[in-house]
Parts: sequence; C-alpha cells; structure tokens
Amino acid sequence: MSSSGTPNSEASMSSATKEILGRVRQLIPPMLERFHKGQMGRVAVIGGSEDYTGAPYFSAMASARLGCDLSHVICTPTAATVIKTYSPNLMVHPLMRSLPSSPAKPAGEDSDPSTASKHDTDPSEIASRIIPLLSRLHVLVIGPGLGRDPLMQKTVALVIQAAKKQNMPIVLDADALLLICNDPDLVRGYQEAVLTPNVVEFERLAKALNIEKEVAKEGKETDRVERLARELGGVLVLQKGGKDHLSNGTVTYSVDLEGGKKRSGGQGDTLTGSIATFLGWRKAYHEGLWDVKHKMKEEETAGLAVFGGSAITRECSRLAFAKRGRSLQASDLTDEVHTAFLNIFGEVDEDVSKL
Repeated sequence: MSSSGTPNSEASMSSATKEILGRVRQLIPPMLERFHKGQMGRVAVIGGSEDYTGAPYFSAMASARLGCDLSHVICTPTAATVIKTYSPNLMVHPLMRSLPSSPAKPAGEDSDPSTASKHDTDPSEIASRIIPLLSRLHVLVIGPGLGRDPLMQKTVALVIQAAKKQNMPIVLDADALLLICNDPDLVRGYQEAVLTPNVVEFERLAKALNIEKEVAKEGKETDRVERLARELGGVLVLQKGGKDHLSNGTVTYSVDLEGGKKRSGGQGDTLTGSIATFLGWRKAYHEGLWDVKHKMKEEETAGLAVFGGSAITRECSRLAFAKRGRSLQASDLTDEVHTAFLNIFGEVDEDVSKL
C-alpha cells in the first residue's frame, strides 16, 4: 500500500473486510432532497473539563465531518468557553460541573465547597439539566475529556441510566470506562452500549471483571475481547490495537485496515465521533428514511456501525501519517475524515437504487 495518501485499495483488504464494509455501506444515507435537518444524526459528546478541552472537540468534529447533521458538546463552563473558540459549527452546552479545584476561586464551578450551591454540587441536580436534552438526540458519546472528577463521574452515571431508559446508543471511552470498572452493572446487558478501550483501559476492564491475562488459546487473538463482551452481557467492545477487534460476545469482527504508526493522543476521539455518526445513520436506516431492498436486523447493524467508525478512523490515521509522519497530531485526523470516507465507501448517492 502506498504511503503517499492514496486510497486503501481493495487489493489490500481481506475478503472478510470487503464483505463487511459492503454491509456497512448500506447504513450510509444517500443525500436526498426530501431529508430535513436532524434526520441524519444528532450526536452529543459529554466530556470536556478545565484541563481537557481538545478531546470532546475532536470527537464532535469527527462526527460532524463524517456527516451527522447536528453535533453537540456538553461540558463544564470553563471548557465551554474554550471549545466555542475552536469552531462555530458545534453547539456547546455548559451544563456539567466539577468539584472545586481551589478555594480561592470565585463561587461557581470551581468555588469553595462551603459557598457553592447545591445547584452546582449535587449530581442529581446537574443531571436533571442534561437529561431533558436526550429527547433531542440520537446518540451519546461519554468520556472524551471527562476526567476523573467524582462529581463529573457521578453525573454521567445518572445520565447513562436515563439514556438506557430511552434505548439510546451510548459510546463510552476514556475516563467514562472507569465507571464501568467500578460498576459494570451500569451497562451490563445493555446492547446499545459501545466500549472503546485502548490497551491500558482494556486491561483495567479485564481486571475488574476477573478476566485473567493469558496466552490466547490456539492463537485466537480475539479471545479476551469476546470474554469481556460476554461478561458484560452482550455489550459491544472495540479493543483498539494493531488491529481493532470488535465483539458482542457472539459475533466478532477484526478491522484490519492499515492505520498510521504515530500514537499521538486524541486519535481515539475521532473514533468515538465516527462511531456515533454511524449509529445515528443506523437509526435513520431502521426508520426507513430511504428505500432499501433487503433490510438488515438491528442486532446486526450495531456491530456494523462500530466497524464503520473504526475503518474511517484507521484510514484517517493512515492518510494523516502519510502527510505528517512523526509530527502527526489528533487535529490532522479531523482534516482527513471526508477523504477517508470517500476512499473506503465512495459516493453512495449514485447507486442507492441498487441497495
């Protein structure tokens, strides 16, 4: 495969990958005049704190660049001020709160706990301002830039519970995965949840769920991700690595498209945003917003949506690395999202009648 930024050719893909991407392609909506704003995906990223403003931006922008209609960020006020300067294309809601970091700061988000109001320190109060937004959304991404602040963690746990009641797809990454380590029942059995752990996060989850690190039996490298998914009751787990392994404990895929070789921080945020857009498209697909000849089942399309997000991210990484090499940063992946889409799926509008 060329390192010059040329498309991932079909010859470089395994036959299994080609077949799966063919099914993923069916989830991609054509650009039809009858569609209106919001039908092709409404995604929100919950994260973003005083120390971490880039991650939620990269996730939300990947979602928008891939093609969702509306992309939101729900974060703390200090993060919101910064994220709003990154792009006017995102809707930024300063609804999250964190515990005080210094008693010298003025009352509000980072204030002395003795003067802060219940409005800003009670997770139930904070969550009650976020949960009403869920009816306006199709998919939640939780974790980019979230941090480990106890108030933030407790708040998103309440939001997850509310999202489950609405059967909303949830993509969990980064510090949101700590919630699952501490309370696996938060997502156990919820098959609209997607976990995207890196190597370190996967080991934490495996330890929390008593899945010992051992040599895979008969060379089966997907053994542990399958066991983790089964232990969580059919949750989709995407184990990131040299290949991305995806399993719900019953069906397992390996995404073997070439990626870049630079492991800079923030690339996983492009992944979560990309997965979220595919999940939003999946909803539109099952609602019948365009005609398809042979409709797939919902239990099949969830995994295909995650596979699609992984494929896009790996192609973004490959393209960005070909241009930037060692200097690659997360923002470089954002710039490649549309090209990656065209390289893998082409234009879907020309042959929608064949689906």
